Amino acid sequence: MVSSPYSDLTRPPLGVRALQRALVVPGGIWQRLDVVGETGSTNADAARAALDGVAEGLVVVAEQQVSGRGRRDRQWVSPARAGLTLSVVFRPGVAVAEKDWPAAPQRTWGWLPLLAGVALREAVQRVAEVDAGLKWPNDLLVKVDTAWGKAAGILAEVSGDAVVVGIGLNVSTRAEELPETNGLPATSLLLSGAKSTDRDPLLRALLRSFGQWYAGWREAGGDAEMCGLLAAYREGCATIGREVRVLLPDGGELVGTATDIDSDGQLIVRAVSGSERRVSAGDVLHVR
Repeated sequence: MVSSPYSDLTRPPLGVRALQRALVVPGGIWQRLDVVGETGSTNADAARAALDGVAEGLVVVAEQQVSGRGRRDRQWVSPARAGLTLSVVFRPGVAVAEKDWPAAPQRTWGWLPLLAGVALREAVQRVAEVDAGLKWPNDLLVKVDTAWGKAAGILAEVSGDAVVVGIGLNVSTRAEELPETNGLPATSLLLSGAKSTDRDPLLRALLRSFGQWYAGWREAGGDAEMCGLLAAYREGCATIGREVRVLLPDGGELVGTATDIDSDGQLIVRAVSGSERRVSAGDVLHVR
């Protein structure tokens, strides 16, 4: 027997119709908001829709995800209604005449997961009122006492001429429900002392911020510096200024200080020798 979505009153279901009325509006970014009770992976669902020709602006949200993936095929699952698990479809390479958006060159698409991180950080700070930072290239960190923990992951994948961006945020996840990790410990907004763990306003704030940043980025033709995205990411990036160890695909590693994010979204690392190297998200296995 399928359990009721109201079986745990601390984790109510999303208010689908109210969310659709608030977010799917004429002239807005979001064209369709689908909320499903359970799915294997919202990214896989959105990627299939993209290949089938769905318009830019689809949002797929799952109340429970049972076989989601993070970067490098790491597992990302969440208990029912304990988090926000969603994926969106963008077509950044297609010009939109009515919005005066030029096509964004494919070399700029790597900014989309960083853009998602900026939007997510804004939403979490605004609604949950917690101290949040971005771990380059695709994690959201929140402070638990004085230590950072990972509360969310972001995964972007190209599907045809579309880019699917997935976000998994632990909202009311309890300590015993968190997975073990090799790097920073996993945590949730609840465990970080969030003022609110109501997923409805969190989702509204996230998608509104996401849409605003995406529109600005598109208007600028994918130029992250021109639209202010580079500055916003630098401001929120908890990796800058820290000692890091970057594991590379060839088995080597780069140890040094993360000094900056460049205009292409690459991490600049200064080695002990004083030499600098730029690494892209696609080059890095892990940053510790």
